[in-house]
Amino acid sequence: MDVRAGLIVLFCLMGFTCAEPVKYIDCGSSSGKVTLVDIKPCASQPCQLHKGQAYSVNVTFSSAVESQTSTAVVHGVIAGVPIPFPIPIEDGCKSGIQCPIQKQQSYHYLNSLPVKTEYPAIKLVVEWELRDDNSKDLFCIKFPVQIVN
Repeated sequence: MDVRAGLIVLFCLMGFTCAEPVKYIDCGSSSGKVTLVDIKPCASQPCQLHKGQAYSVNVTFSSAVESQTSTAVVHGVIAGVPIPFPIPIEDGCKSGIQCPIQKQQSYHYLNSLPVKTEYPAIKLVVEWELRDDNSKDLFCIKFPVQIVN
């Protein structure tokens, strides 16, 4: 590999590792507080999600409550209408969080956002909730995405 090709590869890799945190809106985190949302790969915002690909979603949050369980609920909001968006693992305790969840602890929730090939190419808002034992939101975030071919 010549020097120019090596530099191109290096700059491409830097784009993936130096991506800025995703801008999000808190939509009612009543049982916790979000400190960081990171989606990879997402070089620009809104994140462009390519059909047939899966994206890593990492949410850093602190819990204000104790909870034995946590359950993820994800929707795609199109024209104000929430449509269920299936994810591979709904159990937050199997997504990087060691349960039981302790009060005043910080956690790194990690899951995958698969984009099916049959999804339409469209701009939408993803609403991602992680609920505690009492179905209250440990976190609720909204962030814009665009599904592309």
